[in-house]
Amino acid sequence: MPRVTNGPARLKRRKRTLKFAKGYFGNKSRLYRYAKDAVKRARKFAYHDRRKKKTVMRQLWIVRLNAACRANDITYSRFISGLKAANITLDRKSLSELAIHDEPAFQTVVTKAKEALQAKAA
Repeated sequence: MPRVTNGPARLKRRKRTLKFAKGYFGNKSRLYRYAKDAVKRARKFAYHDRRKKKTVMRQLWIVRLNAACRANDITYSRFISGLKAANITLDRKSLSELAIHDEPAFQTVVTKAKEALQAKAA
């Protein structure tokens, strides 16, 4: 009696893995044995970096805001504190876009934040 090898499913799995590995350097794109490991590693990094991307983007917005705030004579931390005091609930992404594309509107927001800080201190 012949042994069961699960042929069709095995071939489909191998084909799918090699398809994912297309474009990899050397044996990783041609041999299942190496492609399997390369694809597993690539998928792990892809999963990790989809989450890391959110952190990196937030850091970028903060750096941009800090630069824009310093151009308006206020630090980033005092600006955020002023926004909270003024009850302005714009997120960092929106504020960053505002600072880049609409300078007068951003200056208005900075002014409101400064006023709220002064009222809080008094």
